[in-house]
Amino acid sequence: MLLIRHAPSLTDGRLAGRSDVPADCSDLNALATLRAAIGQADYCVTSPALRCVQTAAALWPDQPAPETDERLWEQDFGDWEGLAYANLPDLGPLTLEALAARRPPGGESFADLCLRSVPALQALTARGGRIAVVAHAGTLRAALTMAVGTPGAALRFQLAPLSLTRLRTSNGTDWSIGAVNWTAAGVIE
Repeated sequence: MLLIRHAPSLTDGRLAGRSDVPADCSDLNALATLRAAIGQADYCVTSPALRCVQTAAALWPDQPAPETDERLWEQDFGDWEGLAYANLPDLGPLTLEALAARRPPGGESFADLCLRSVPALQALTARGGRIAVVAHAGTLRAALTMAVGTPGAALRFQLAPLSLTRLRTSNGTDWSIGAVNWTAAGVIE
């Protein structure tokens, strides 16, 4: 499974989980390099978010619009949606598992996101073939839980815009990680 994080969101420094904001798909070199690294996919599925649909269209301009799946949306940050990153509340010291379980007021936790999106990703895998998914950092981290086991462990991964994460399975249940956060510039540290 090829998991691609959408191009940079045009959010003016604000949190945009479920906010439907556009993507900056102007880095044609990065798109071409990522397209070459991905190669041919049997099919592509995206989050319905504009930034994901635009990224897929920029990656494969000669292909029909990809299928979308509502379950691949980013985490719903509830009352925190649209807040400037500098104004997000300080949650204090939390373990990664506690952070994964923490729900913003009116939103969903990262663990909730995993419960929503992992079945969608598993259903895609059951189709067989080479699958490309264009989605969000949260959705890609949820996919990583299939290999690392817990939502808290998946929160350790950083995922840059226009990055590629590759997961493999031979039986649909045992997953291995082939690459995380690969970009046109290489793996970001």
